[in-house]
Amino acid sequence: MILLAGLLILLPLVYLGLPRLLHAVGLHPAHSIPAFDMKGKRALIITTSHDRLGDKRARTGVFGSEMTVPYYAFLDAGMDVDLASIKGGEIPIDPRSGWPLATPEDRRFAKDSSAMAKLKESIPVDQVDASTYDVYFMAGGWGAAYDLAQSDRLAELISDANENGKILSSVCHGALGLVSAKAADGSPLIEGRRVTGVTDRQIRQLFVTVTPKHPETEMRKVGAKFEASTAPVEMLATHVVVDGNIVTGQNQNSGYETSHRVLELLDGRDS
Repeated sequence: MILLAGLLILLPLVYLGLPRLLHAVGLHPAHSIPAFDMKGKRALIITTSHDRLGDKRARTGVFGSEMTVPYYAFLDAGMDVDLASIKGGEIPIDPRSGWPLATPEDRRFAKDSSAMAKLKESIPVDQVDASTYDVYFMAGGWGAAYDLAQSDRLAELISDANENGKILSSVCHGALGLVSAKAADGSPLIEGRRVTGVTDRQIRQLFVTVTPKHPETEMRKVGAKFEASTAPVEMLATHVVVDGNIVTGQNQNSGYETSHRVLELLDGRDS
């Protein structure tokens, strides 16, 4: 009975305390986004449709906060926000992005009937017109390594959005959505551009090297000027780069600031 009572006390402490401990050591660092009035503007968050990891067949998908943090940053600024994915339909969420890594936005999203409806019926990228949205934001997660860089339609959409002067943004593995896009002269869109994304080192530290595409490697291949911050545990680093109309964030820690910089850029265009 004493052991059972001890467990009943310990479990809630662990459940509530571990997320706070991770935050204290650097996961999802605090970042305050000021108020913006972006009414009339539209954002599209694009995710993977891939839901399995390598031969192990473990479940994967979008990393939750890399979708939910920008979703609410843009929504709370007054923007209309839609969700798209490579194939359309229900977006898979990586279960590893839940407790204890979940953010308040993840929990808000799960209780938001409108957001959940968009998740269940996401727009296929082949049905998106590049002129429709002001911001195209590509979320990451391990699933993105399997279909963002490989999608001809996504490459075409991002290329066209760039030609239309739209803001292009990504976080973590979402940067793979930039590597196949082209500039007006046919060269790689990010050739010579300053960008960031999840580092090869973070991928090695997390022991998920089975994925077919790694953002740092792929961005360097097309001539991008890749930069990133570092930390003993790389997932606790964070870095955001703004280069013209392209705003990129290093990893899951960078979602808040990346969204902030997108709003700042959009606001500056209106000023």
